[in-house]
Amino acid sequence: MNIIRNYAFTICLIIGILIGGICGIVFREGAVVVKPIGDLFLNLMFVLIVPLVFLSVSSAIYNMKQMNMIGKVVVNIIFVFIGSAVVAALVAYLLTLFYNPLEGVDKAAIMANLPQHAEGVSLSSGGLFVSTFTVPDFLQLFTKSNLLPLILFSVFLGLATAYAGEHGKVVASLLNSGMVVILRMMRIIMYAAPIGLGCYFADTVGRVGGQILNGYLNAFMLFLVLTFICYVGINSLYIWLAGGKKGLSTFWRHIITPSLTAIATSSSAACIPVNIEAARRMGVPANIAETVIPLGTNMHKDGSVMGGVIKIVFLLTIFGQDTGFSGNVFFIIGVALLVGAVMGAIPSGGMTGELLICSVFGFSPQLAGTLMVISTIIDVPATLLNSTGNVVSSVLVARLTKGKNWRGTLAVSDENQ
Repeated sequence: MNIIRNYAFTICLIIGILIGGICGIVFREGAVVVKPIGDLFLNLMFVLIVPLVFLSVSSAIYNMKQMNMIGKVVVNIIFVFIGSAVVAALVAYLLTLFYNPLEGVDKAAIMANLPQHAEGVSLSSGGLFVSTFTVPDFLQLFTKSNLLPLILFSVFLGLATAYAGEHGKVVASLLNSGMVVILRMMRIIMYAAPIGLGCYFADTVGRVGGQILNGYLNAFMLFLVLTFICYVGINSLYIWLAGGKKGLSTFWRHIITPSLTAIATSSSAACIPVNIEAARRMGVPANIAETVIPLGTNMHKDGSVMGGVIKIVFLLTIFGQDTGFSGNVFFIIGVALLVGAVMGAIPSGGMTGELLICSVFGFSPQLAGTLMVISTIIDVPATLLNSTGNVVSSVLVARLTKGKNWRGTLAVSDENQ
């Protein structure tokens, strides 16, 4: 009975998504009839994302400053984000050496069936920097399309509140109380998740289920293998290093709901609240979880990094360029890391990432459409890796920040659920 009570929501979520997927396969385009229900649920969640990010980051920065944790936490966040992204890129590249998605495929036929853009879009490094970190108007901060500028604003607000002394305590109280209220609202909305996500998933499967064609099927299968390696193997290794065997058990008990949410919504931003909740249940301190996860949603995307490697190898292979160790190995890995950062930080970042690949390797910007096909078909598993990777990162940052004694905290947290 305890198992049923503890996992009732997860079981309902699985059932809803499975039913939605089956309906999408059976009814195909006809499944669009339930799209408004899925959109209604997602809109309810998306409306809360901006205040959630704003309040969580601001209050977390304030609380960390009060405990003199900011410097150490920020350094650990940067170390974890960069380190895991490099590992993801290396794993993806090594696997392409064993299985190139275009090996034995008619490359001319692939090019003949790919969408092309008549005009190229110039990529200005200065404009790229400005649009990544800033917006021209205050009100533009409060949209989910500009989460990175909002996060930076929230960081500065949290710091300013901390340094304001007595004058900042009223603001700090408002931020902390607002965070509690927003999380409560999100939990209420999540009661409708099995129906809402099921309907959304039915429409998605009905629309895109038949788009995996020709050589792209190989790229998709390769990414699925990478997803399994990263999701099960590499994540388990990270958690074992952070929390030992008991930490590993705790992680897999609580990562199911965030994983299903990522698969169903295909949106890392939509997973922020469930990821924060899962990290807390794993024993991650609230101030760390509420900083790492929103920040990681925009800056830490291991799935997108892996996808970047596959896109680059795909494009280079079409044009007969060397993708082995004697070729463009450092460019492939380096540009893939940039693609992961760009896709998260910039509105419409997917196309910007494709243009970045074309620009660095000297291809026509029109070929961005070629790579967008891969982005479409790997979107769901990439989101799974991007989203759950933020939970793993919060665990690693907590381990680095709190030290060896934190292993026990992770195990105890699980026992108290």
